[in-house]
Amino acid sequence: MLYGKTNPHGGDIYEKRIAIDFSENTNPFGTPERVKDAVRCAVDDMCHYPDPYARELVKAISEHEEVDSSDLLIGNGAAELIYSYVRAVSPKKVLELGPTFSEYREASENAGAEVDTYILSEDNEFTLTEDFSGYLKGKQYDVIFLCNPNNPTGKLIDKDLILNILDCAKEDNTRVFLDECFVSLSEDAYTMKDYLDSYPNLFILRAFTKDYALAGVRLGYCMTGDHALLKKMSDTVQGWNVSVLAQAAGLAALKEDEFLENSRKEIFREKEWMKNELEKLGFKVFSSKANYLLFKGDEALSAVLKEKGILIRDCRNYRGLGPGFYRIGIKDRARNTVLLEELERINRIG
Repeated sequence: MLYGKTNPHGGDIYEKRIAIDFSENTNPFGTPERVKDAVRCAVDDMCHYPDPYARELVKAISEHEEVDSSDLLIGNGAAELIYSYVRAVSPKKVLELGPTFSEYREASENAGAEVDTYILSEDNEFTLTEDFSGYLKGKQYDVIFLCNPNNPTGKLIDKDLILNILDCAKEDNTRVFLDECFVSLSEDAYTMKDYLDSYPNLFILRAFTKDYALAGVRLGYCMTGDHALLKKMSDTVQGWNVSVLAQAAGLAALKEDEFLENSRKEIFREKEWMKNELEKLGFKVFSSKANYLLFKGDEALSAVLKEKGILIRDCRNYRGLGPGFYRIGIKDRARNTVLLEELERINRIG
């Protein structure tokens, strides 16, 4: 739990009454019923310690991702894997994008690493360009953190650019941490898992959180051909870190291909509609391939909406952004309409 520090993320619906939480960006259609049923069935096994090797789940993920089981490590959410990765690598100097997910910096600084930020430009909607490869030359970073699609911008990195980055990093003995947690809920997205054998410096992060709305369960996994790294990461956490309920949820979720595909279609349709509607209300909205939108509004917007029981993600704590930047996770039409109507009301009263 957090103690004595401000929560840097969205999803805090516990402080006061929140009717709709747009600050989180998980699957808006909730946890599949068959996954809930699997967790209910697993309740009788709560008296047992969980499988410390997560044998069944490792096998299922291996088949689902079509990667060798020895390339996998499961963790108590993606965040735990970020921290165990940094502890295992013990980097002295790392590079992140700005803006991007804050846990890369948090974990790195917690381990004593120096963190540089490559600031993306609002002028090109925070898209990572080929200039990044030139910037890397001669820098000698231990780790480069990339999020694809990026959070909170929803921008995809061109695949050829990632390959170029991997080549440059390989020459400089630099590791590349690639967060693909949103890839399944993104348009035109792709995975770099087919390159694990070619680039032993490549590390890919995934989570059940977004795809199957399992944020409260805490279940993530990673893929890399660097088995020594996975062993070091495993050594940084206790052996029962993936609970009985989480393992049962993961096994059931991997069978929900139809649910995930149907979710994608609805999310993409709603995202386009929401972008158009927000622009009609006068907001600057950035194009996104992911299941969320970044937009600009009044600096007090999030506070006003919160009083109405609507939570959006205030992005002022993201490096490279500031007051007035907001991210919303795409919901269904009914909830999206509630947000738009409230925004229109706010606009009318000034």
